[in-house]
Amino acid sequence: MDNQSLAERLIYHRKLKGFSQEKLSHETNVTVRTIQRIENEEVANPHLNTIKLLAVALDIEVDQLLPLNNPKEETIKKKWLLLLHATPILGLFLPPCNVLIPLFLWIHKRDDNPIYNKHGVKVINFQITALLLAIASFICLVTIEKWGFFIFILTVPICVAIVIFNIVYVIQKDKCYYPLAIPFLSAKSNRASQASLLVVFLLIFSCSANEVQTIERLDGSMVSKDSLTEKIKQLTKAANVQGMAVAVFNSNQPVYQNISGYKDFTKKLVFTDSTNIYGASLSKAVFSILVMKLVEDNIIDLDTPLESYLPKKMYEYAPQTRWHDDYSDLKQDSLYHKITARMCLAHTSGFANWRFIEPDKKLKVHDIPGTKYSYSGEGFVYLQVVLEKITGKGLEELAQEIIFKPLQMKNSSYEWQSRFQNDFAFGHTKAGKTYHKDTDNEPRGGSTLETTASDYIKFLTGVLNQKLLTKESYDEIFSPQIRIKSVKNFGPDAKLTTNKYDAINLSYGLGWVYLKTPYGKAVSKGGHGDGFQHYSILFPETGKGILIMTNSDNGESIYKELLEYSIADKFTPWEWSNYVPYK
Repeated sequence: MDNQSLAERLIYHRKLKGFSQEKLSHETNVTVRTIQRIENEEVANPHLNTIKLLAVALDIEVDQLLPLNNPKEETIKKKWLLLLHATPILGLFLPPCNVLIPLFLWIHKRDDNPIYNKHGVKVINFQITALLLAIASFICLVTIEKWGFFIFILTVPICVAIVIFNIVYVIQKDKCYYPLAIPFLSAKSNRASQASLLVVFLLIFSCSANEVQTIERLDGSMVSKDSLTEKIKQLTKAANVQGMAVAVFNSNQPVYQNISGYKDFTKKLVFTDSTNIYGASLSKAVFSILVMKLVEDNIIDLDTPLESYLPKKMYEYAPQTRWHDDYSDLKQDSLYHKITARMCLAHTSGFANWRFIEPDKKLKVHDIPGTKYSYSGEGFVYLQVVLEKITGKGLEELAQEIIFKPLQMKNSSYEWQSRFQNDFAFGHTKAGKTYHKDTDNEPRGGSTLETTASDYIKFLTGVLNQKLLTKESYDEIFSPQIRIKSVKNFGPDAKLTTNKYDAINLSYGLGWVYLKTPYGKAVSKGGHGDGFQHYSILFPETGKGILIMTNSDNGESIYKELLEYSIADKFTPWEWSNYVPYK
């Protein structure tokens, strides 16, 4: 049949079907006279739509009637083939145009020539595959260390190279080759199955696009990223918060980040995710992971009195720092030798928060260690100093080795680094004036962390995904160690008791506050210093959480509203933490 004319082909298929010219005319609405003229070869180039109608009535493909061998048809074919193969490049700028544009061209031209159908199907299959590969490579980027980055940066160039190769190949040979393509469509499949597959793909893509633009809250409700950004803008303006970083976590990964405001409000210098910011007591959360790693390595035990690891009494050691390892005040103390690592991390050491708030400025143990909750930075430093003496390494060296380098927290340190000078945040007073930046602190596990929003997001992501430690260690850290009954965490009300927080079983774990919620346990850690106020809360069993970092004394005033709006957190004990709303 390949060498037969259109007339001969039409006569052959009409008779094979058992149609007379009149019957075929009735089935197609093509006049009998037109059919006669075609069969008598009186028409050199009948209209393509006429051929389509005849082919449909005879239940055959167009190419079984019409040999595509005239020069004009060849030129048209080149143009459409080039468009099919080249337009997906627009997807680099407007995803998912790499699929939608060739899809539109294919639907428009697939009946005009079998070659359009064949090439279109191959292009669409490859471009859908490429889109899925791009999504998978992004997931690899945020979940696989080192190799995830290389997978991500190689995916797009490889796909683009395949597209360019096929543009050249189709111009030269009228052929195409798309490796890796998943056969979502087949050139031989019927239109119903093709349509079904495309509908499924478009639904999946629309759902994915919707997910990208929304955040799932604890109660299952959704909030759009745009509306959260607007909410942050409204809150920071109303409460006069100079600079703020917010990250929200879903499925153990950061799905939203917003950095706004200024690192120096007086000079209008912009705050970014790479801006160094003082972490205050966020230091303690990092330090707790460090300590538990040493517990796993059998360097220390949680319940062995710390002084028993040392060859002499703590007060007999000559201080190596300006003040924090000076334990000469403990020479007359009869309780300190009972203090364990667990007590230090759970704030039951008996030490005051800092020795300089004592009336006589001297360090002492107020209660029998392990019996009463009392927030204490001194307890963390005491544990730090013992660890330094046991390991022969300073806190900074231990932190770099155990935490910062494994999590690629390249801009974090327990002491000020000269490189931070190029981009750091000043703390701001309630009136918006800047505090002096303290850069001469010696490393202390409870208070001196210097970090960035980007780095601390990496830390919380590592915690949610249980990196660095075993599941058993995280379970220990996030288990209640001491029940908290105080009205407030600090100030005179810290000595008063209440049952107000019984519903959430307010407790302290190892370095983190513990809460009981309908969504499982929640663990939180804040930070508070002059001009710096931070808060993080994670819900490990749901993979959700939030980080808030501010360089403003007004920061804590928006926490209640922001927590409720962003992740539906109504469990944070904001009154206990003194997070008094700005209005």
